[in-house]
Amino acid sequence: MYSLQEVMAAKSIAVFGASRDPFKPGSMLIQVLKDTGFQGEVAGVNPQGGQVYKIPLYRTIGEIPFAVDLAALIIPPAAVPQALRECAVKGVKGVVISSEGFAESGQEGKRYQAQIQVILQETGMRCFGPNTLGIVNTETGLTTSYFADRRMLKPGSIGFAAQSGIFVGALLRYLGSWRIHISKGFGLGNKVDVDESDVLDYFTEDEQTRTVGLYLEGIRDGERFMEAARRAAARKPVVLLKGGRSAEGAVALASHTASLALDDAVLDGALRQAGILRMQDIEELLGTLIGFDWTALPRGNRVAVVTYSGAQAILCVDRAMELGLELARFTDETQRKLSAVIPTGYKRQNPIDIFPDMMARGFEETALGILKALLEDDGVHGIIFISFAIFGSDAYRPVVKLLEGRMNKPVFFSTFGAREDVEACRELLLAHRVPWVSLPETAARALAHMWRYARWAGVA
Repeated sequence: MYSLQEVMAAKSIAVFGASRDPFKPGSMLIQVLKDTGFQGEVAGVNPQGGQVYKIPLYRTIGEIPFAVDLAALIIPPAAVPQALRECAVKGVKGVVISSEGFAESGQEGKRYQAQIQVILQETGMRCFGPNTLGIVNTETGLTTSYFADRRMLKPGSIGFAAQSGIFVGALLRYLGSWRIHISKGFGLGNKVDVDESDVLDYFTEDEQTRTVGLYLEGIRDGERFMEAARRAAARKPVVLLKGGRSAEGAVALASHTASLALDDAVLDGALRQAGILRMQDIEELLGTLIGFDWTALPRGNRVAVVTYSGAQAILCVDRAMELGLELARFTDETQRKLSAVIPTGYKRQNPIDIFPDMMARGFEETALGILKALLEDDGVHGIIFISFAIFGSDAYRPVVKLLEGRMNKPVFFSTFGAREDVEACRELLLAHRVPWVSLPETAARALAHMWRYARWAGVA
């Protein structure tokens, strides 16, 4: 059996389903591989022959004049078994089956999927899917997603795997809009072969990957997964978002990727024991990934909250306390430094209220004075800064400059105001790898996860 390392290092790819029509998915994938800079060899497979985007289309994979490491199958389910047999003869190491219509669709689809399993077992080829856009390797520009673009393939250090057919297209594009860049990406689909345990083992050994994110709907082998999870979490943070928590969600996932529901309470306990951090929604997932990837782990659970609004601070503090965080108590030296920009005594307690004292010195001087003081206080382990967006993104440029190279503890920003002002602040902060989240409570959840992992891994 080939290893995932061999598949992900593929230097050549054949695309079944490419045609002379440039708008067919297979042809679009060929264009993506050209546009995103894949340096390996590419060919299409189509019984009619021809070419698309100046890439030859061979009538069979056997006619391709070079060795093929990886095959992308974007063809009807009924044609997949024979295509797999031809791939095996050619010496293909891995295949991605993008087609839908297998076990998730009914009895006929289940029969096709069973045939696939037999062929894979006999040949040792590795397989992603069916029902997935497949894989991404940002080190080499390799992808089997015909929705990919250059921004999605910008190299990063977050490994992500999802049991969702569209992940390597839509969700990966969304991650890119948050300036979250991945190392490797896997779409698992129906998991006829490669599953969550396989990719966890891969990520554990992958040097480019420093943090692992997972979206799963089911776990094929619970014992094996927990063993892989413990190994991975001992080396790097692993965060998991799982669908199908509710009874209705469990019914929906059965028709999505043919997954079986798990007892959610049992799963929660097992994940905690394995050191896996469970997310409740995509916003929490994104905030936590950013925290791990862009900042240092907290050395403790004491946080400082900076705010312009008492209500926002109260909601944030409530959430932080529920999650096991505590409000930091500032040293006399920190209080002295804060008094230079917040002269009102009770306003510089934790949470620090910057309004109205900020009006005397302006946002920039006030924000910089507070941040410097909190960064230098060893009794503050994380900072949540809730602020106006009405000053525009330029007001945050000195903040960005201060934090670049000085992120010795997690610092999260949450800005409020008109949509266009918030968006401008968000773009500036994220572009400079300063964590931004839409709600302060999300920052509290991310910090709590980071503290939990630091404690579990014995680094705090």
